[in-house]
Amino acid sequence: MTPEPFGRTSIVRLGLVQTALGAIVVLMISTINRVMVVELALPASIPGLLVGAHYGVQILRPAWGYGSDIGGRRTPWIIGGMAALALGAVGAACGTALAAASEPLGIALAAISFLLVGVGVGAAGTSVLAMLATRVTPAGRAAAASAVWMMMILGFALSAPLAGHFLDPFSQERLIAVTATVSVAAFLVAVLAVWGVEGCAAAPPAQRTATPGKPGFTAALRDQWNDPAARGFTIFIFVSMLALSAQELLVEPFAGLVFGMTPGVTTKLAGLQHGGMLTGMLGVAAAASSVTRWPIFGSLRLWAAGGCAASGLSLAGIAASGFLSADPRVFVAAVFALGVSNGAFAVASIGSMMGLAGAGARAASREGTRMGLWGAAQALAFGLGGVFATLLVDSARGLSAPLLVAYSIAFAVAATLFLVAAVLGSAVVRGHSSEAGSPILTPSGAISTRP
Repeated sequence: MTPEPFGRTSIVRLGLVQTALGAIVVLMISTINRVMVVELALPASIPGLLVGAHYGVQILRPAWGYGSDIGGRRTPWIIGGMAALALGAVGAACGTALAAASEPLGIALAAISFLLVGVGVGAAGTSVLAMLATRVTPAGRAAAASAVWMMMILGFALSAPLAGHFLDPFSQERLIAVTATVSVAAFLVAVLAVWGVEGCAAAPPAQRTATPGKPGFTAALRDQWNDPAARGFTIFIFVSMLALSAQELLVEPFAGLVFGMTPGVTTKLAGLQHGGMLTGMLGVAAAASSVTRWPIFGSLRLWAAGGCAASGLSLAGIAASGFLSADPRVFVAAVFALGVSNGAFAVASIGSMMGLAGAGARAASREGTRMGLWGAAQALAFGLGGVFATLLVDSARGLSAPLLVAYSIAFAVAATLFLVAAVLGSAVVRGHSSEAGSPILTPSGAISTRP
C-alpha cells in the first residue's frame, strides 16, 4: 500500500525534530569550542579536531540511509540518533570540564563523546530528510525541506541565547548543567514530535529489502555517484560546506580573543548569527512570492550563487572589523550579515536537494542513500574545513603572526572558498535545468520548471 503524503502537521512535527537537533548541536560547535580555546587556553586545533571527528564519522551517512531504505522505517533511526546525540553532548560537556583538571582524560572523554554526537546527528538527520523525500509530494518537497531547515536554524537561534544567559557567570558546573538540561529537553521534544508520524503506512520492508534483483549498499552507492546530477550536486555541497565550516570554529574564539566577549555573550552572538540565517531564509521565501512578476527572484541558481558570494563578502567584513576599531559593532553586524547570506544559499541548496532526491530512475526507492551521499559530502567538508582552519590559525600564530592577522588569513581562505562555491552552484543548477527546465521557487516555495 502506498503511504499517504504528509500534510502540514506532519512536516511541522519533523521540523520539531530538527529544532531539537539544532538546539544541541549549536552548543557543541559554538560554546564548547569557545570554552576550550579561551577559558582552557587550548590550541584551536583541539576543538577543531574534535568537531572534525564528529563530522568524520558521518561519512557513514549513506550506510545509515541505505539501512532505513531497506528496513522501510525511519522512526527508529531518528529516535536512536537523538538518544546518541543527547548522550554525546552531555559527555562532551563533562569532558571539557574534566580537561580543566586533567587535559588527557578530559580530551579523551570529549573525543568519544563527539564521535557519539556525530553518529546521532547523522542517523537522525539523514532519516528525517529521507522521510520527507518519500512522503512529501514532488511539488511540495522544496517548501517542506525549507520549512524543516528553518526550524533547525530556529533551534540554533533559540538555544544559543538561552544557554548563554544561564552560562553567566561562567563555571564548568554551569556548562554541564546547561548542556544536560538542553539535551534532555531536546530529546523529549524529538521523541514526542516523531512518535506515530510515520504511521502504519510506511513502505513495507518486503518492498525495499535487497534481493538478487536489487543492488546491495556498495552497488547502490556507486549507482548514485554515477548519476551526473547527483555527482555535480555532491561536489557543490562539498565546496560550499567546506567554506562554511572553515569559518564556523573561528567566529566565537575571535570574538573572545579580539573583542574580549564573555562565553555568555559569544553564545548569544551565535544565536544572532543563526537568527540571521533564519532571516535570510524568510527573505528568500518572501522574494519567491514575487516570482510571477519577476521570475528571476525565484531562481535557485541566483540564490545559491548570490548567497555564497555574499557570504564571502561578509567574511571579509569580519576579518576587517578587528583592524577598523575596538568597537565590536562592525564585527557584530558582519556576523549577522554572514548569517543572512548563509540562510539564502541554504534555502536554494535544500530546495535543489529535495528536487533531486527523487528525480531520475536511479533515485527510485533510494532516497535515503542519495540523501546519505549528500550528507556524507557535507560531513566530510565540515570535518576537513574546521580542522584546516584551526590548524591554519595555530600555524600562523606559531610563526609569530599577530593574533588578528592569523585569524584574518583563515577568514580570507574561507571567503575564497565561498566564491568558488558560487561559481559551482550556478553551474550545477544550470546543468540540472538543461535536463528538466529551469528550477524556480513558486510563491509557495515549491520547485517548478520553466521550459
